[in-house]
Amino acid sequence: MKDSVAILCGGGPAPGINSVISSVALVFLKSGYRVIGIHEGYKGLFADHPKIQEIDFHFADDIHKRGGSALQMSRHKPKDSEFNTRFFTENNVQLLVTIGGDDTASTANRISKFLIEHEISIQNIHVPKTIDNDLPLPEDTPTFGYQSAKQEGVRIAQTIYEDARTSGNWFVISAMGREAGHLAFGIGAAIHIPMIVIPEMFNKTEITFDRIIRLIISAIVKRKILGIDYGAAIVSEGVFHFMSDEQIENSGINFTYDDHGHPELGNVSKAHIFNILLQKKLKDLGIKVKSRPVELGYELRCVQPGAYDLLYCGLLGYGVKKLFDEGRTGCMVTASPSGKISPLYLEDVEDEHGKIKPRLVNMEGAKPKLIFEHGLQFIEPGDYEEAKAYLDDPKQYDLREILNW
Repeated sequence: MKDSVAILCGGGPAPGINSVISSVALVFLKSGYRVIGIHEGYKGLFADHPKIQEIDFHFADDIHKRGGSALQMSRHKPKDSEFNTRFFTENNVQLLVTIGGDDTASTANRISKFLIEHEISIQNIHVPKTIDNDLPLPEDTPTFGYQSAKQEGVRIAQTIYEDARTSGNWFVISAMGREAGHLAFGIGAAIHIPMIVIPEMFNKTEITFDRIIRLIISAIVKRKILGIDYGAAIVSEGVFHFMSDEQIENSGINFTYDDHGHPELGNVSKAHIFNILLQKKLKDLGIKVKSRPVELGYELRCVQPGAYDLLYCGLLGYGVKKLFDEGRTGCMVTASPSGKISPLYLEDVEDEHGKIKPRLVNMEGAKPKLIFEHGLQFIEPGDYEEAKAYLDDPKQYDLREILNW
């Protein structure tokens, strides 16, 4: 029986998944290996009758430039009790390639330890994927999919901003992000959106709906002072990660609830929540501004990868073979901007529970400092007098006062 390589994808889609599958498959097929694609992620890997895809040269060549994933994905997180060695032994698997974000990487870490404990000699190499850009890779090295998703987000947000100018309205945009604000920050900074709100900027105070809404109103009033009656604000959905259920419930938005009694945020547009709260506050203040919500999420995940990710994903795929030949296992493959391939061992970036720690926007980094200092529009002390035409106490809407900076 041929030595084989198994590939699975976990979590949600990201541009470039097929490029990684293609590159991994081509380089291993060239070396005489059988390449098996596993549908339904970890659920498929440990199923009694897994759905597989035999990957040959034609299949790998055909999917390279496509968006989405040729292998069906799943967010299933197997319990340790579900682990077994059946698939590995029956298919003579020498390498398990996992493609995914932090949850997929954390599970890959557990599987690596399980295989070692059972003296199964199989290597495991993880390819870091997420449009959230929140895996702890070396500085300035993105997760694949982020650049393409950001580019599509910029295209949509530019159109929205033009609509704002044309119609004289404001738009409240929400961008995916879970805990981190990379995507919202990247999109907002690229097109000079007047207000960017990400969880990392609340590094000296608690995240609340009230503070978020005051930040947006700060930008609205600042632009009114400048004689501009339109604009947009972009908010990372990551802010919800740091809010309590009580605070979310007290927002006044009607939620459905999961089996544990938690609000099901996935059933509600985050942009809708922010926009409703903004409209209520503007009405209380007597400021006449129309605003509309726009959600940036699922529209970004399955776009065709751009030039950056096409090349980057190829490097990562070939890098898997390089690390495999070096005998590496239990690691993520990383490719520097110059193309240097290096392993990042999962055990070096896990927390005390074995979960991979997320990479947040570094507020002390040069880029965030520059954008938040000079790229946003908000009320400052020099604006207080003019702002009194709209606000009784403009100081409460000064970004630095809101964030305790």
